[in-house]
Amino acid sequence: MTIEKNKEGNFFKRLLHSQMIIPIAALLALVLFNLIADPSFFAISLGQDSAGNPVLSGQLISILNNGSELAILAIGMTLVTAATGGQDISVGATIAVAGSAMLAMLCGGNIHPDTLAVPIIVAFLVGVLVAMLCGAFNGVMVAIFKVQPMVATLILYTAGRSIAAWINNNQLPIIPTDSGFGIFGGFIPGIPIPTPCFIAIACFVIIFLVLKFTSLGLYVQSVGINERASRLNGLNPTFIKWLTFVILGVCVAVAALIKVSRLNTINYQTIAADIEMDAILAVALGGNALSGGKFNMGSSILGAYIIQFLTTTLYKFNVASAALPAYKAVVVIVLVVLSAPVVRAKLSAFWKKIRAPKNSEVEVAK
Repeated sequence: MTIEKNKEGNFFKRLLHSQMIIPIAALLALVLFNLIADPSFFAISLGQDSAGNPVLSGQLISILNNGSELAILAIGMTLVTAATGGQDISVGATIAVAGSAMLAMLCGGNIHPDTLAVPIIVAFLVGVLVAMLCGAFNGVMVAIFKVQPMVATLILYTAGRSIAAWINNNQLPIIPTDSGFGIFGGFIPGIPIPTPCFIAIACFVIIFLVLKFTSLGLYVQSVGINERASRLNGLNPTFIKWLTFVILGVCVAVAALIKVSRLNTINYQTIAADIEMDAILAVALGGNALSGGKFNMGSSILGAYIIQFLTTTLYKFNVASAALPAYKAVVVIVLVVLSAPVVRAKLSAFWKKIRAPKNSEVEVAK
């Protein structure tokens, strides 16, 4: 019986110190709240779109659909955070820049083109190149000039949307709806699951394979934990930090493809507004230290979908969009407090205190 108690105690001790405890607890809290408040929140139905193709609909489908680009951004944001101990607050503006570059290529300078000027893959690669250049610029500022990441990325955060408007002469090109470009932000004909879900899965598989079969994750964590020690062990912290920003740029380009494809156009001032805050919150919700070092990519991705779960829940209960940041700020406060080592130590001590009388009673009975 004592062994069973010890096993139970060890399980809860590992669970308490597990990085996944915060996102799992947040997910369970949201699920429980919606089950009590409105069980229909979890209903999923199969319908048809205007073209007669089958499509799935429901709040859960919306979470998976709308949370896909945030989860993709969380991949790059996790690497940047782990390597630099800072965050990139320019991803929303960079989405506008990359999306504008894609539109400029697809429309060929026309506001209402009849056909696409270039193949979609060419436009996407141009968007990837532009986003990587933006990431490289941020990486140079942080890795070479030693500017604090949030200050360095404030440059593009401020100027990015103006650059996006300048690329298309402050006009809003509209891509023909029959061009097929809308598939990336909508549905593949005949497949009821939103396309962004498949794009996100592809990105997850790629990053997990990269982390598994290369030393990227180890190098990033080493630089984030102790830059000086990593340099003495033969690593190049400057290059690794720069590389994480470039990888984030690729993630931004994929998110831009989804964002622009949803509407076949772009609004420079509102596209991906405040998404950088959600991406940072996803990393924090995943239990990753915002000061850098060790990270768990899976928990960051889960954190991104939980953020979308929270957003969808608030919209479901008619919370005004202007009030959403206030609710998310509360989540940030709770996460920061729960993630603090002193709080975790106190919770662990409290658990030991609760179990101590039970252990003594078992020994007496024995």
